[in-house]
Amino acid sequence: MKEGRKKNSPVELDDIDRRIIKLFSEDGRMSYRKIAKDLNISIGTVHNRMEKLNKNGVIQKFAPVLDHSKLGYNLTTIIGVQVKGGVLENWEDMTSYHKNVLCMYDVTGEFDAILIARFKDTAELDQFIKKLHKEPDVQRTYTQTVLNIVKEDLNSSKML
Repeated sequence: MKEGRKKNSPVELDDIDRRIIKLFSEDGRMSYRKIAKDLNISIGTVHNRMEKLNKNGVIQKFAPVLDHSKLGYNLTTIIGVQVKGGVLENWEDMTSYHKNVLCMYDVTGEFDAILIARFKDTAELDQFIKKLHKEPDVQRTYTQTVLNIVKEDLNSSKML
């Protein structure tokens, strides 16, 4: 991150940056050579732009997109958690590393945090919820089970 740049300040992208990100989002294994050819720019330009996007935090990491159901995790849940005042960050630090938790958000409203988690079955979900309720800082939970995933695209380049 650049000296003086605020953590969440927007990064200016031009059309070439957007097009590189779009191609890379479609296929993370696409070579710089292929991107350069598709965009009619030099490989060096692609390399330099990718370095800049990494350095500025626009691209945070390169990772595969998993189909959790192929791994046996067929149950997706949304869990609201109410936590005692003043300990939310500590609780989140401990809970966010649980293998089933995919996403965790601080939210406004009735709950302090929302978890998106995947489980192999209801028995595994039941164990997780019961373990949450044993934690002294957890006051209450609310669990919803996802019936159908209509759209799930956490790395969308459509926002560019």
